[in-house]
Amino acid sequence: MQSAPKSFRLHIGLFGRRNVGKSSLLNAITRQQAAIVSEYAGTTTDPVEKPMELLPLGPVLFIDTAGVDDVGALGELRVKRTQQVFERTDLGVLVTEAGEWGEFESEILSELTAREIPAIVVFNKVDRAQPDPAVLAALEAKDIACVATVASTGTGILDFREALLQNAPEEFVNNPAIVGDLVGAGEMAVLVVPIDKEAPKGRLIMPQVQSIRDLLDSDAYCMVVKERELRSALDRLKTPPKLVVTDSHAFLKVAADTPREIPLTSFSILFARFHGDLLTQVQGTLAIDSLRTGDRILVAEACSHHPIGEDIGRVKIPRWLTQYVGGKLHFDTVQGHDFPENLAEYKLVIHCGACTTNRREMLSRIMRCRQAGVPITNYGLTIAYSLGIFERALEPFPAAREAYRAALAKSAKRTPPTVDRTDWSDQSDQADFVCIATENQPKP
Repeated sequence: MQSAPKSFRLHIGLFGRRNVGKSSLLNAITRQQAAIVSEYAGTTTDPVEKPMELLPLGPVLFIDTAGVDDVGALGELRVKRTQQVFERTDLGVLVTEAGEWGEFESEILSELTAREIPAIVVFNKVDRAQPDPAVLAALEAKDIACVATVASTGTGILDFREALLQNAPEEFVNNPAIVGDLVGAGEMAVLVVPIDKEAPKGRLIMPQVQSIRDLLDSDAYCMVVKERELRSALDRLKTPPKLVVTDSHAFLKVAADTPREIPLTSFSILFARFHGDLLTQVQGTLAIDSLRTGDRILVAEACSHHPIGEDIGRVKIPRWLTQYVGGKLHFDTVQGHDFPENLAEYKLVIHCGACTTNRREMLSRIMRCRQAGVPITNYGLTIAYSLGIFERALEPFPAAREAYRAALAKSAKRTPPTVDRTDWSDQSDQADFVCIATENQPKP
């Protein structure tokens, strides 16, 4: 049976000083030797991830971090890696020895609070000392859950487990839908899944699989076709589908073959809503019109895939935007959990659909862009905008579409871009697309 992907798991970060028992706590709660335990401080060098099923929450991911009080050059690198874990933590666990509360613990708790991450404080090794009553009173006043444990013997682990369940964010108790709410029970969605060089052999990519499962959970019907089968498939249906969802780089062909009255969007745009903030990213997309020759753009990929010759984020989007602007742009690419500390040098951040990360990390990145005054968008939104079908791709999301229309009302829209469409479809499809792009292009 295939396990749940990381992006669907509740990310639980374990923070604290060196040698307070974080790894022992992880081993106790998972009932496995997930992390090396030693009496020597600093045994954990990099964040250790351990997935498990924590009922009734379901799939979770524990992240055991290096101590935040590490010293020296190598220690600074470890601390930096630990600080990155804050970006993707949904539920924070601060581990401390019962009699050792101090500046480090206060700073970690302040960081979790500032990020609005629910927190639990675990006083470990209570067989040696008891927590300071004043500290307990202060935490109680802040409504912070506290647990006493002896992780090495398993004492208090059931209390810790209960605290995790009680303090998990509400969205992990009532998971939001990816696409099922847009279709409805008893209705059909058609998913367009191109099988090309970027499609993994023998399987589908994560957004496609997750969307299929979400539709099934919503008691909706699902038809899956390749882009060149779409028109024939739609003709065979007695009732039009409620929604057509396509891989973003097939937008041209799918837009041409989908009747105008059928709502259309992409997997990437669905995930902009599911794992991020769609309204903010829609507004960020409009910054494309402000790009000028020489501007620097950050392309962020949540996964660490091996790019191919026509990679969407490294080749196609840079080429289309360069054609759109009419001059050379500078693109930097980051992968995985890497994300620049200094965003001020960028005019735009273009993120992937973020299917392999969790919502907390994506929202953290959006927040950091907002704080730096840098607009952020994603692959699907960028592609739809550059092809002139942006408003059509937003039709399933009324609030996002109205936000776009409101922004258009405040400023004149530039003319449709000239894009090399040979990447998207056969020559025979281009005439159809020109009509679609012209129809959907907002008038000045």
